[in-house]
Amino acid sequence: MTDKSGMKQAGWSYLSSAWLIAMVSTVASLFFSEVMDLVPCFLCWFQRIFMFPLAIILLLGLHPLDLNVVRYALPLAVIGLLFTLYHCLLFYGFIPENMQPCSEGVSCADASMELFGFLPIPLLSLLSFIIIIALLLKARTFSNRL
Repeated sequence: MTDKSGMKQAGWSYLSSAWLIAMVSTVASLFFSEVMDLVPCFLCWFQRIFMFPLAIILLLGLHPLDLNVVRYALPLAVIGLLFTLYHCLLFYGFIPENMQPCSEGVSCADASMELFGFLPIPLLSLLSFIIIIALLLKARTFSNRL
């Protein structure tokens, strides 16, 4: 891919894939809370704070294509990843109880945080942020070449 249109197309593909992951994560999060009546815990709210804007920012970067949107989206995704990583460590018991922020209300390590009895929601969030970051980094390589 040496021509600019091919690089733009590849950058668009990575950016649109990152947007799709952010959008599906946003809709799934809203589905869990509004349809399935799963009350978000304290850390889930922070993950939402960083995921929901990604769906909007990445969409704005797609139409018209502006690969420089990565510089705004990447910090949101990295900070969201840090909150999610902390949540996963807490969920799996690597963080002691006295360091848990969810002392009142819904527990951050509760069994209700699992879908189908075995799939932890924090793990889904972690995978979403990791994939979004990888796609954004790949899109950034194409923005540097244009």
